Amino acid sequence: TWKWVVGPMFLYLCERLVRFWRSQQKVVITKVVIHPFKTIELQMMKKGFKMEVGQYIFVKCPAVSKLEWHPFTLTSAPEEDYFSIHVRIVGDWTEGLFNACGCDKQEFQEAWKLPKIAVDGPFGTASEDVFSYETVVLVGAGIGVTPFASVLKSVWYKYCHDATNLKLKKIYFYWLCRDTHAFEWFADLLQSLEAQMQERNNADFLSYNIYLTGWDESQATHFAVHHEEEKDVITGLKQKTLYGRPNWENEFKTIAGQHPGSRIGVFLCGPEGLADTLNKQSISNSEADPRGVHFIFNKENF
Repeated sequence: TWKWVVGPMFLYLCERLVRFWRSQQKVVITKVVIHPFKTIELQMMKKGFKMEVGQYIFVKCPAVSKLEWHPFTLTSAPEEDYFSIHVRIVGDWTEGLFNACGCDKQEFQEAWKLPKIAVDGPFGTASEDVFSYETVVLVGAGIGVTPFASVLKSVWYKYCHDATNLKLKKIYFYWLCRDTHAFEWFADLLQSLEAQMQERNNADFLSYNIYLTGWDESQATHFAVHHEEEKDVITGLKQKTLYGRPNWENEFKTIAGQHPGSRIGVFLCGPEGLADTLNKQSISNSEADPRGVHFIFNKENF
């Protein structure tokens, strides 16, 4: 028995030593941005740090807790000279980080007063394969939208640098959330991408749909009164916010009809129930003929 136990234990200890060594490397917080609804963005730099789109890191702030590590999806693109995370203040640890960064104070904070941060990672996810397809369907539910911030930023950088070498030609993006205000920073990113794509006369490159699943009577009244306006009153985007949940069968059939004979990557960051639905739709809408359309499902659940 000991022969079977010693090998895995040795590998486990090696892995823990590597993670400890990485967590001791110096991390510099270069910028703290306060977004609406108690969301902060930490922009950081670390020597030798290399990332891909959609990856995540573990973060420890000794000023808050010397033992707690928390996972956060990277919201920056590999092309940027820093890496960033968005933290929504929803508990004791995030509240402590909020205060440690001086976000509870009105006056300007000096950089040397910012807390020390330890970072372990990055670690890979399914979203890294986005650039392996010509057509992709991205589905983010709630906070699951964060990996696609990195993806969409990277797509834009690649598109601006050399669009001819970019294999990815079409993005269908679906964002399902109870309240868009909680992730207003992401709506700002979409707004920027929308404007830049229109400037380059390629507005069709990104098709997106925002579904508000937890709407109340006042939002319904807004929808009725302002539906004819050029921009959506909730997000400020040209694409109007939709209410309820998407009809996935119709969406998949429409996409399949527009891209016959293609391999289409379907990427989800969201709950298990939604993953089952999208997996079934990917299978049922893929053709048996190898030359037909095929949906390849990829997921990460929370």
